[in-house]
Amino acid sequence: MTTINIQFTLFSAFYAPLIATMSGGFLREEGLDYEWSVAKPGVSALTALEDGSAHVVQSTLSQNLMALDGGKTPRAVHFAQVNEMDGFFLTGREPDAGFDWKTLEGAEVVLFGGGQPLVMFKWACHKAGIDFDKIKAINVGGAADMDRAFRDGQGQYVQQQGPFPQQLEADGAGHVVAQVGPMVGPCGFSSLAAMPEWLETDMAAAFTRAYAKARAYMNEESAAGIAASMKSFFPKIDGAVLEDCIGTYQKLGCWTPHVEITAPAYEAMLDIYQYAGGLKTRFAYEQVCAKPPVG
Repeated sequence: MTTINIQFTLFSAFYAPLIATMSGGFLREEGLDYEWSVAKPGVSALTALEDGSAHVVQSTLSQNLMALDGGKTPRAVHFAQVNEMDGFFLTGREPDAGFDWKTLEGAEVVLFGGGQPLVMFKWACHKAGIDFDKIKAINVGGAADMDRAFRDGQGQYVQQQGPFPQQLEADGAGHVVAQVGPMVGPCGFSSLAAMPEWLETDMAAAFTRAYAKARAYMNEESAAGIAASMKSFFPKIDGAVLEDCIGTYQKLGCWTPHVEITAPAYEAMLDIYQYAGGLKTRFAYEQVCAKPPVG
């Protein structure tokens, strides 16, 4: 079999549609074996496309947008969507069924120190009508560092992607009080990128067929079935916790069945990054995105 190399910027259950191409056997149905990796902290997964170590990477439109805004012309293009909504959760120390975002003003919150998670969180605060600058942000590093810090007693709330929050709940160490996605609204949150020349290959067409099947599977299969199929990719997460996480994301609606990056999702990202990410120019869709291969 021909081997396709896939790299993730972050590895979590939120990116399950891409994981499912591997765990669900869809790549092998198309005659592709696979190798996968996670980008090193602080290194863009797009680098793996440029040096040839990956064919496809999980990334975000903002990588190209900010590069263009800085006067650079990215070589890679984004050709398929992964999530059409932010997948972060807010977890608190106590249950709060009536959580109000206003509660965050004056509170200590363990947050990502930069990048898209912070940009999206600032947009969510804007949409919620609260002042982000009144939040006492605690920045301790990456996802694992943030989880450890909250478990060790830092912060009243923590910002995390699944399945970290669900594992906190299962361990009795926290309680999910809100999802950031519904406050942010639909957008081109995460996407798949590749080099334009690769998108013209038979491998690209085979991958896209597998990915389309995986996206349908994510919407049609039960959370229990999906969790069981990809449990080996999450050895430190309880099976029931992974199932809960998958089911929550299914209900959120972030895994829409279509493959292409839509114009409305792209425009929403421009809005978000012009408000909270420092983007100065609204670049055309064609400067960042390409249609997925067919065949």
